[in-house]
Amino acid sequence: MQSLGFILETLSEYTPTGEELDISSVVIDSRESEAKSLFIAFSGEHHDGHEFVSDAFNRGATVALVERPVGDELSIIDARFSVPDKPVAYKLPDTPFCIRVESSLDALQRLGQVWRSRFPDLRVIGITGSVGKTTTKELAHAVLSQSYRTLKSEGNYNNEIGLPLSLLQIRPWHEYAVLEMGMYTQGEISLLAELACPQIGVVTIVGSVHMEWLGTIEAIANAKRELVEVLPPGPEGVAILNIDDPLVMNMAGHTKARVFTYGLDPKADLWADDIDSMGLKGISFTLHSGQDRLSIHVPLLGRHSVHTSLRAAAVGLVAGMSWDEIVAGLRGLKSQLRLVAVPGPRGSVILDDTYNSSPESAIAALNLLADLPGRRIAVMGDMLELGPVEESSHRLVGRRSRGVADLLVAVGARGRLIGEEAISAGMPNRNVYIVEDSEEAIQVLEEVILSGDMVLVKGSHGARLDKVVAALGEG
Repeated sequence: MQSLGFILETLSEYTPTGEELDISSVVIDSRESEAKSLFIAFSGEHHDGHEFVSDAFNRGATVALVERPVGDELSIIDARFSVPDKPVAYKLPDTPFCIRVESSLDALQRLGQVWRSRFPDLRVIGITGSVGKTTTKELAHAVLSQSYRTLKSEGNYNNEIGLPLSLLQIRPWHEYAVLEMGMYTQGEISLLAELACPQIGVVTIVGSVHMEWLGTIEAIANAKRELVEVLPPGPEGVAILNIDDPLVMNMAGHTKARVFTYGLDPKADLWADDIDSMGLKGISFTLHSGQDRLSIHVPLLGRHSVHTSLRAAAVGLVAGMSWDEIVAGLRGLKSQLRLVAVPGPRGSVILDDTYNSSPESAIAALNLLADLPGRRIAVMGDMLELGPVEESSHRLVGRRSRGVADLLVAVGARGRLIGEEAISAGMPNRNVYIVEDSEEAIQVLEEVILSGDMVLVKGSHGARLDKVVAALGEG
């Protein structure tokens, strides 16, 4: 737990006198404030956190980091990053009060970085890639937690704000921390790695997500490569790389860390074969590592989940865990994440995969749908941030939809391309519904869903297909 003294000494020249005050939590949403919280006010595109400082204090927050005054009635301390040789003793004003900094973001990142540095024995695992970061993080955490006291970044706390917030959750008892690292452009993962100091880096795949920002697949690979470039030399540093993705394997020549490979290629350090997708009952496969050979079944959906399992198992092996511990983690019921099955209308099943979408993950979801019995309905929405490959990517998904779905509901301006391509590929017009938004999709589905149907709902978060699941799901 951080103290107010730590915060002031990290951000300013002040050393508070008098009774030390512990901070219970660090929040950026005033609604999450509680007794003794530190609220950090950010000026965003749509909301200015400075307008909610009073709300944070009313909910129990003790102190707020601000970039400008927020009220004449509130005490304020000016903080500077230049720390003199002789800190200035300072008696704190009565709480609540504000600490003014030049940049709330810089202040948060500095707090996270300094706090992480206080735990030199902590093993940090950074996970990046175009697809599968969160599922890998969750499953790796499930594996490590069989043997170690392990922290994980919550939700989508994988950026320049979320990651330092995760670092501030580190406690003295933690032995491992599993942190997701996302990016939009060059340099962002380098920054996150500078804050977190990971010793182990996991790279999933390099795909076309963020093409809008970086322009080429090679540029995306270079941005993801920043994680393995900063890892310490082996044996302390380990880069866990996907042998089935040439762009990921190219990173092996750009790290000083020991390279551990995983995939479906028998040349990998850890590989799998005999893969059997059993629909909603999960998948089974055989793991190979050296002379070890294990046949296992895990409650993850879709053949693509084999790679997720391999990544988590690789983390366990690098951490020195036994196969019994690793398999117990892989089989954990809490391992199934993004794609979940919920009851739908008239005895149907809805596969909710609405968190995000990319060409790679959309194809993987359709492949899962193909493994399921009954009539198959694909509800496919816009995939965002694809830049110059936007049209070709949506048409690719359209062609695969034609080969899998009995009915296709294409949602949104970009989703229209999926529907048009499915028709061009031979899907009957009567089986394709091209609609403008989630509300129209709900109307169509309420009419066409029958007992026993399997309904996949897939799109980028911005497409808001979660509204479809909320309206039709009965789970």
